[in-house]
Amino acid sequence: MVIRRRLRRFLIPLMLYSVSAAVAAYFVHHAHSGARGIEAQQKYEAEVAELEKELGGLKTERSNWERRIALLRSDQIDRDLLEERARIMLGRVHRNDLVIITGP
Repeated sequence: MVIRRRLRRFLIPLMLYSVSAAVAAYFVHHAHSGARGIEAQQKYEAEVAELEKELGGLKTERSNWERRIALLRSDQIDRDLLEERARIMLGRVHRNDLVIITGP
């Protein structure tokens, strides 16, 4: 009887501490590598940085197109740009132009 009481007095707190440690380890593990953990946050930040870089390139391209479109509007038509567009649309070339056919 005395041995059982000593064993119980030792094993019950040991079991409680081990269960508590297992539960804490479970939550720490999922806080680090879960769907909303630290690793997922780092992946999202990397993806955001990549998308911001792509957005910067697209904004630059858009400003270039807006500048070219502004040259074709109203009274101030750029003659070189108009000639370039006319050649592309009509499929014509100037006699001094060099045409290189690269294939289909």
